[in-house]
Amino acid sequence: MRYPEQHRSHRIGWLRAAVLGADDGIVSTASLVVGVASAAASRQDVLLAGIAGLVAGALSMAAGEYVSVSSQADTEGADLERERRELATQPEAEEDELTAIYVRRGLEPDLARTVARQLMAKDALAAHARDELGLTDEQAARPLQAALASAATFAAGAAIPILAIVLTPPNVIVVSTISLVCLIGLGAMAARAGGASAIVGGLRVGFWGALAMTVTAGVGRIFGTTIG
Repeated sequence: MRYPEQHRSHRIGWLRAAVLGADDGIVSTASLVVGVASAAASRQDVLLAGIAGLVAGALSMAAGEYVSVSSQADTEGADLERERRELATQPEAEEDELTAIYVRRGLEPDLARTVARQLMAKDALAAHARDELGLTDEQAARPLQAALASAATFAAGAAIPILAIVLTPPNVIVVSTISLVCLIGLGAMAARAGGASAIVGGLRVGFWGALAMTVTAGVGRIFGTTIG
């Protein structure tokens, strides 16, 4: 009887994007509102700063991810087009290239040649894209999807410190504590999903979040005192 194997490597792509977006949303927005609150600003000013940070951050994440993944998609497209031309003009050389790849992976030369011919007979471009370029449909760059996902996860993370302001007094300690608890929980869940230590993951994210909020709180207090 065969049992299905459970692997975590397939989660790396979406897990990294989701954690990065949510973590960035919490840290940047919480740091922003903590800095403004430390300057003795009113509740309305703190809330406005948080909302502005959420909108600006989500749009920035979306734009940055879209441009980055679009560049990746352009590179993948150029590589595939080059491979398509080579298959049309040099099919024998491409077969030799694929055969050499399988030989390096451990197949006997004759078997490697047979495998290369059979795969190329079925879909030559897909075979070379997968085994020569390392490209698959599942891992193909999708700029719009990446942009929307980044914006959504950032907004979800940024909403936490904003809700803390709405539901509690705009107190630096309260907002920082709520944001840090959520950050540690996020880091722990991400580490757990990736098969790593939840404690290490949570503390790692919490440390950098606490550092960011401490620095911005200091800046807010200094400038608030100076301006006041």
